[in-house]
Amino acid sequence: MAYTQMSSLSIDQAAYDRLAYFAYRPENYYDAVCTVRATKQAMPGSSVIFTKVSDLAEATTALTETTDVTAVAMADSQVTVTLLEYGNAVITTAKLRGTSFIEVDPLVANVVGYNAGVSIDTIARTVVEAGSNVRYVAASRVATVAADKLTANHVRRALADLRKANVPTISNGKYVAHIHPDVSYDLRAETGAAAWRDPHTYSDPSNIWVGEVGAFEGFKFIEHPRAPLFEDAGATSSVDVYGTLFLGAQGIAKAHSTQDGNGSNPRIIPGPVTDTLRRFVPMGWYHLVGYGRFREEAIRRVESSSTIGAN
Repeated sequence: MAYTQMSSLSIDQAAYDRLAYFAYRPENYYDAVCTVRATKQAMPGSSVIFTKVSDLAEATTALTETTDVTAVAMADSQVTVTLLEYGNAVITTAKLRGTSFIEVDPLVANVVGYNAGVSIDTIARTVVEAGSNVRYVAASRVATVAADKLTANHVRRALADLRKANVPTISNGKYVAHIHPDVSYDLRAETGAAAWRDPHTYSDPSNIWVGEVGAFEGFKFIEHPRAPLFEDAGATSSVDVYGTLFLGAQGIAKAHSTQDGNGSNPRIIPGPVTDTLRRFVPMGWYHLVGYGRFREEAIRRVESSSTIGAN
């Protein structure tokens, strides 16, 4: 008896899953710390000027009964945030769309949308991590060695710095700290689990920030891999340096265009099909936005290494 089996006919083949999977992706974090935004903008423009009015000096000298008070002048300062264009695009071909076993357009929309979010988040992070108030666990960034890890005392010092500068808190009476998982590992190992409180024990769960792991020394800690990382910047070319950001209110200002369809978030734009046979279909994103440091005293950065980092 003869059996017709797989080796008899060449009609079988491997099957493909028609669902595409994407790379692991981080959340976006830094736009949320922009607590200063243009709410009464006079007109559209290439930049937005924010004004800060200074307080008067304390008047602690008693007045003389028969002498009029001497008036003093008020003062202000300004922060200018310049709007810049950002964007990216993908063009697919008719042959790709016509022969792919996975529908191409949803893939493009997903990739373009994510690229918009993470690109703008990186632009905001670059502004935040360049703040001028920085402390080093070592003598400097280039002097950092593997043993120079973040400790609870560094967190307490950051808290003292913010409070001395009268910086308001951001969330439920607390400041916010952005910390890399490698640095969080060292800090939480030193302080012990009893020093931390799970988010639901001290706040309304609806107000928990993305990536929030707990509270310690007046800060809500947001743990994520997009915290500043300066690769191979330490004492040797193999030591990575991490920046832990301690933030209060009004540290960062954001300005964006409200004209021509623009808004606070990037917009997805299907491009025009202009070739003769309509084979090339573009899809992209565009954003006209700017970020700037509004109050330097509300941004503190502590640079350290990690015992589990690249050393």
